[in-house]
Amino acid sequence: MGLLERLERKTEVDSQEKNDGIAQKNGEEYEVVRIKAHREVIDRINKQGRTEPLKEIISDAVELYGEQVNRTEKNRITHELYDEVVGLGPLEQLLGDPSITEIMVNGPNRVYVEREGKLQSTDVTFRDEDHVLNILDKIVAPIGRHVDEGSPMVDARLKDGSRVNAIIRPLSLNGPIITIRKFSHNPLTVKDLLRFNSMSFPMASFLEACVKGRLNLMVSGGTGSGKTTLLNVLSDFIPSTERIVTIEDAAELRLMQEHVITLESRPANVEGKGQISIRELVRNALRMRPDRIVVGEVRGGEALDMLQAMNTGHDGSLTTAHANSPRDLLSRLETMVLMSGMELPVKAIRDQVASAIDLIIQQARLGDGTRKVINVSEIVGMEGDVIVTQDIFIYESKGELDDNGKFCGRFRPTGTVPQFITKLQTNGIYVDNSWFIDGRG
Repeated sequence: MGLLERLERKTEVDSQEKNDGIAQKNGEEYEVVRIKAHREVIDRINKQGRTEPLKEIISDAVELYGEQVNRTEKNRITHELYDEVVGLGPLEQLLGDPSITEIMVNGPNRVYVEREGKLQSTDVTFRDEDHVLNILDKIVAPIGRHVDEGSPMVDARLKDGSRVNAIIRPLSLNGPIITIRKFSHNPLTVKDLLRFNSMSFPMASFLEACVKGRLNLMVSGGTGSGKTTLLNVLSDFIPSTERIVTIEDAAELRLMQEHVITLESRPANVEGKGQISIRELVRNALRMRPDRIVVGEVRGGEALDMLQAMNTGHDGSLTTAHANSPRDLLSRLETMVLMSGMELPVKAIRDQVASAIDLIIQQARLGDGTRKVINVSEIVGMEGDVIVTQDIFIYESKGELDDNGKFCGRFRPTGTVPQFITKLQTNGIYVDNSWFIDGRG
């Protein structure tokens, strides 16, 4: 390298170091102004109360301490402080982005989001772990829950119904972890699922007939597959003249009918007392004269109570469960019934399942990020000790990607006509036989 090249290289390095130094200094000044202004806002609110609009209090505080920062940075600090005082701080910009479906806080310096089924890193950060914990307290306090070292895990919800899970030290070695499953301000409808190619029109028409015909449905699928969203869409088919009782761990179903009773389980308090489980709520719901019982998810002994409700006149009940296939769901139901503490023979459990559930709807999240109904199966009955099922609709994937990076495939009826069609027609529900015919056959 010649002398001229070395001098040019040295000039570039010096210039870069100078710019880095300026940026670091500006960043430090920005942080100092933000901290001082924040303290001023809190002090004025504590001493004087909200005698004047909050935005004016924040603007005055920023002007008081913001001489060394420019107007753009002042505006940014003002917005940040407003979100900090009345909202959830750094999370507000993510919660306000309609394209984001999930927010994952992995400690103070790593925040990820899900867009269109794909994970993306963001530049959103928190000051430190205490900052994350303060935001977490603001989330759980309004619904009477708490999180600390003695109770380091919590499930909660935001005002808009978004589901929140958090786990902190000592269980989480990465610091506070917050996962927020966002829900659209406008609940998805069956038209949206058709537009997203999550199901076909014959499938949607068939499921509508099943709900209106008071069949007992279970939606199964993996984590994040869209079970709750599909359950909400199916619930929209319930006639508005019926009394609906919903039961959930964290209330997130948003039904459009007028006569809806929402029940939510309660965790134990600090002393380990006061817990109200899903199972207790299911039993209590039977005394509330429900036309329909909708359980957000069964994951334990409440499965037995749900099956008994379905078998004792509460037709048209809906619920979800984690399972990878309809056959896996049947096995899981056996396990969950045994978790109730009732020592029932396996044959008796299977008889209960076969007589209670009419239809299993399998939801899946594919590798391209899309969510689809990949299987609709009828429970036919028992043959010996085995529960017999038959597929009504399936999704066939070609294993190829199109120009948009999505899997190529199609929804296909198997050609099998469900045995409960007579029941639907007897109840005055319209059934089109063409739903079950493969148009390409």
